[in-house]
Amino acid sequence: MVNGLIGKKIGMSQVFDENGKLIPVTLIKAGPCVVVQVKTKDKDNYEAVQLGLVEKINPKNIKKPIKGHLEKAGVGAVRVLKEFKPNGGDAVEPGQKVTVEIFEGVEKVDITGKSKGKGFQGVMKRHGFGGGRATHGSMFHRAPGSIGQCAWPSRVFPGKKLPGQMGNKKVTVKGLKVVGIDKENNLLIVKGAVPGSRGSYVFINKA
Repeated sequence: MVNGLIGKKIGMSQVFDENGKLIPVTLIKAGPCVVVQVKTKDKDNYEAVQLGLVEKINPKNIKKPIKGHLEKAGVGAVRVLKEFKPNGGDAVEPGQKVTVEIFEGVEKVDITGKSKGKGFQGVMKRHGFGGGRATHGSMFHRAPGSIGQCAWPSRVFPGKKLPGQMGNKKVTVKGLKVVGIDKENNLLIVKGAVPGSRGSYVFINKA
């Protein structure tokens, strides 16, 4: 069996535990997914299971190479493809469905997604710099300050914290607690925040 699943972030909500304590949770529509390809060490030099997220999509919007790949596996139109490591359980075959039930009894998961893009930002918002004095006439409020040397070696060292693109990066949050699953609606409920905006795709792995 596979070690993970493709999901779609629905948004955040809150639930109460048996002691009446409020828990902030994220709802993820996990699957259903279909097995598109099973990669083996003999043929592909590594082991993996390629899954496709089953969603309504116009076949015209699928590129021809991907379309041929799906037809070879005997699978219908899927929106997202992703490889997951097998966990050494029951063997899977192309066309087999994988649902949120694989997380039954799992305590924690690792979730990967693309963080929200915030555009070009300065050092105070991007890196948490304190900035200069906010007094009148200081002329130094939100600037990064000195970034290099005037003499040797007369250059800016790589990795310096400077203004630039913020967000829109691949982010993995590890060890999120699984609060519950809803088999009928293919929902995975996890405690805490998950990277990405509402409606974005995430990849869930057993921790």
